[in-house]
Amino acid sequence: MAGGTQTTTDYIQHHLQNWVYGRHPDGTWGFAHSSQEAAEMGFWAIHVDSMAWSIGLGLVFCWLFRKAASKATAGVPGGFQNAIEYIVEFVGGTVKDSFHGHSKLVGPLALTVFVWVFLMNLMDLIPVDLIPYAAQKFGQYALGMDPHHVYFKIVPTTDVNIPAGMALGVFALMIFYGFKVKGPGYVKDFILHPFNHWAFIPVNLFMEVVGLLAKPFSLALRLFGNMFAGEMIFILIATMYSAGLILGIFGGFLQLGWAIFHILIITLQAFIFMVLTIVYLSMSHEDH
Repeated sequence: MAGGTQTTTDYIQHHLQNWVYGRHPDGTWGFAHSSQEAAEMGFWAIHVDSMAWSIGLGLVFCWLFRKAASKATAGVPGGFQNAIEYIVEFVGGTVKDSFHGHSKLVGPLALTVFVWVFLMNLMDLIPVDLIPYAAQKFGQYALGMDPHHVYFKIVPTTDVNIPAGMALGVFALMIFYGFKVKGPGYVKDFILHPFNHWAFIPVNLFMEVVGLLAKPFSLALRLFGNMFAGEMIFILIATMYSAGLILGIFGGFLQLGWAIFHILIITLQAFIFMVLTIVYLSMSHEDH
């Protein structure tokens, strides 16, 4: 895909564009054929690729853990059961160390967040041209579309909407548990903290609201920024394949090295998202 008449800039922009479905300015519905058309569709446009991969990988997570639970044995466990049990124990230990409230939701939520984010990040290790090329052929022969207008990203966490949606879900739980645990005292925390005097209510309110809103923003942008940077490096290395045999071979070694190192990054980002989720919900459960 990097060869032919397509420039390096076109190649990079094509890989960074989502496959968007929405309403065109003339009132018709369909897929966007360019980034400009995608922008014109507005807020309610759907990123088909991000939605499909995130939902699909969520179902994979449910299937894997259901399979492990249904085949669990009290005897000598197999390798698959051992791996699932290790993940559950690891997440359970993290929740025990970081969460200081009482909730039956936080443990399963932390497990879901960790595995789901890890699976979405893991898609970054698939060669950058493999699935997008297959999507172009599908769009060409099944949907009658120009293959150059078929955009397909396979890493949901490099689409800011996915991390932002997950962060908003955590934010909603923070607000819910804040009111559930503290009641009216939750509002008091905003207006009389850190300065316990009525004259400082505007200052307290500004500081606390900014601090509260910073949590979902940091949660979403940290995951998105790291994964987007990793994907960009893979794409830039892939452009070397069209620059001749020597650079192509060198690019292959770079891809392999970056992929090995990226395994640490995708795992670490999933862990950080899980830990911050636990910590934020633990703060919402604190009743002073």
